[in-house]
Amino acid sequence: MDTDLTAAYARCQELHRHHGRTYYLATRLLPAWKRRHVHALYGFTRYADEIVDRTEDLPPAERAARLDAWGSRFVAGLHGEPVDDPLLPAVLHTIAVFDLDRTDFASFLRSMAMDLTVMSYPTYDDLLDYMEGSAAVIGTMMLPILGSSDPVAAREPARQLGFAFQLTNFIRDVAEDLDRGRTYLPDEDLAKFNVTREDLLAAQAAGHSTDKIRDLIEYEVTRAQAHYAAAAPGITLLAPASQACMRTAYALYGGILDEVAAQDYDVFVKRAVVPQRRRLAVAAKALLTRTGTPVVVPGPALT
Repeated sequence: MDTDLTAAYARCQELHRHHGRTYYLATRLLPAWKRRHVHALYGFTRYADEIVDRTEDLPPAERAARLDAWGSRFVAGLHGEPVDDPLLPAVLHTIAVFDLDRTDFASFLRSMAMDLTVMSYPTYDDLLDYMEGSAAVIGTMMLPILGSSDPVAAREPARQLGFAFQLTNFIRDVAEDLDRGRTYLPDEDLAKFNVTREDLLAAQAAGHSTDKIRDLIEYEVTRAQAHYAAAAPGITLLAPASQACMRTAYALYGGILDEVAAQDYDVFVKRAVVPQRRRLAVAAKALLTRTGTPVVVPGPALT
């Protein structure tokens, strides 16, 4: 492997280590040769997210131009043109090695562009359209790297796991997203529980939720659980060497829902995180779990 490619993979790994602690821990359970490819995909998605969310001092048009320019370099690289970028060579190499679907990457960049102009989503279907690019395609990008005994059957569970992880993040990060002027809880859900955006901002300022907001969050947790349930059969369809990794990721992301429930669905009192001791225990248990063992859907029992 040439020096530039090695450096690009190292840059992706560093982004993953720094920003994706939960998934990075899970990735360490993969065979060594697979890890760098997961780091590459994480690096790609994280860097695009950084362009959107870490340049807030710039006018929206300039942020959009930066995302478009980076996306254009990526597309040029897909067509075999030389790419001057600190991490794209690793991404392009991973795409080539596994013959990943290029349309997944186009869908992802489309959703990232939406974050520059779309501040809320009227319905859950509208949010699903966004998450199709921001989350579901991550599952289908990952599937060839993880490997599966039945890729066709595993595809939909992989998509559902993307939805589950993304919605978990939205539930946990309501306050953080409000700081960016965004609300990923659908407007129709807010109306269902008689919650307004102003109510969310007031709860953020007060540092605790109202009963109505807690009911709303409990509803969203139940919705996320449904995605975890739909994703569960896919874990046992993965290649044996990949199951411990995804079993760990499944349990740790799902564990965030457990933490939200434990704090009475109040996402403003503190940020829900899985304690380090539990994180390590989950990883150790996953390594000792027999291949093919079904996973447990996180959160309160579904009815």
